[in-house]
Amino acid sequence: MDLGLSGRVFVVTGGSSGLGLATARALAAEGARTVISSRDKEKVDRAVAELSRLSPTVGTVADLADPGTPGRLLDLAAEVYGQVDGALVSVGGPPPGTAASADDEQWRAAFESVFLGAVRCARTVAAHLAEGDRGGAIGLVLSSSARSPITGLGISNGLRPGLAMVAKDLADEYGPHGVRVLGLLPGRIATERTAALDRGRPDARERALAGIPMGRYGEPEEFGRVAAFLLSPAASYVTGTSIPVDGGALRTP
Repeated sequence: MDLGLSGRVFVVTGGSSGLGLATARALAAEGARTVISSRDKEKVDRAVAELSRLSPTVGTVADLADPGTPGRLLDLAAEVYGQVDGALVSVGGPPPGTAASADDEQWRAAFESVFLGAVRCARTVAAHLAEGDRGGAIGLVLSSSARSPITGLGISNGLRPGLAMVAKDLADEYGPHGVRVLGLLPGRIATERTAALDRGRPDARERALAGIPMGRYGEPEEFGRVAAFLLSPAASYVTGTSIPVDGGALRTP
């Protein structure tokens, strides 16, 4: 299947590692051009070097907690490529711990980056794509905690469901302009963050595997291919929903 991504331009935040990088790889493999960002310059440079072997790629250091970041990313895409066709909004996960054990500062910091930063980026890109009804697609990388709480990730359990509803609301508002907005709900994917969470609880991996019908963690590339499809014209009638990529772990339909 031709996904229709060749020549299209996507902003990918958190694109230097993990699920963001996996999605950027899948997009680039299909001929899309990307602007990737993260807070780590060394990782950004390394990812740009890798992705540029597949398709034109530029990168910049940026923090979604900074209100100026979405505009800078759009300006960079316009400067280098002359267009933007969509975005994957991926942010780092908040620190582990229960909702009760997290203090005000942890909640506030997570809200600024994980919640408000993602909302600000999504609404800025959506407004840009709506100009002249040019259309496009925005995917928010959330978590299966948007539907069912994950033990030990209280802040994520609190913020992710709200972001899923923001995606739905944006899809309603911008759908008439050809802009699609959706969420992606990764489960246990074999990323550095998942490995770090597992190290914090000795029995975490065994317990997680017991609850995954496919009996294994997902690979980042498996997530990236789903994200690339959903951002592509091939998924042109998919919007306002959240898609689990979790090996069947969620017990809700």
